[in-house]
Amino acid sequence: MSTAVATRSTAEERREEIIHAAVAHFGQTGLHGTSTETIARDVGVSQPYLFRLFGTKKELFIEAVRWAFQRTVEAFREAGEAATDTHDAYRRIGLAYEALIADRRYLGIQLQAYASTDDEEIRAVVEEGFGHLVEEIVKHTDPTPVQLVGFLGRGMLMNVAGSMGLLEATEGWASMVRQGCIEDVHY
Repeated sequence: MSTAVATRSTAEERREEIIHAAVAHFGQTGLHGTSTETIARDVGVSQPYLFRLFGTKKELFIEAVRWAFQRTVEAFREAGEAATDTHDAYRRIGLAYEALIADRRYLGIQLQAYASTDDEEIRAVVEEGFGHLVEEIVKHTDPTPVQLVGFLGRGMLMNVAGSMGLLEATEGWASMVRQGCIEDVHY
């Protein structure tokens, strides 16, 4: 006869589960279109518990945005540290970014973050997160301002292409946009 032992998650484990669910929901329907009740239900916690951990829906959204930026910085750091030279760093960082935004949940929270910058608190978090991304790119590529803007511009175009589902395109104009975004460019 075996006895099953229920394991309880710690508050930190629950926070992580809630953030992951929040990324998915906020990425689809944004800050104002997302119900905290839905997020809580997905994770199996009560809405009051969710608010005990995060305070407000906006704070949960901000934590989801911070999570996405941190994930990107980590991916860029790993890619840059594995690079053999500046050109390889650009290539690896670009490929790492393409892999990240292939996950629609990740792409969605990123786009919703930019769309929510009319709120001062959210804008401050987005500015800080974007600044960390730029710093990580600069650390591994030592770009000129024109090179940096070109690289970032390609990333933003990848966001737009990804939002339309074009990153998998193999034919026509969509394929040309995809290829132009990911093709090995010498900066």
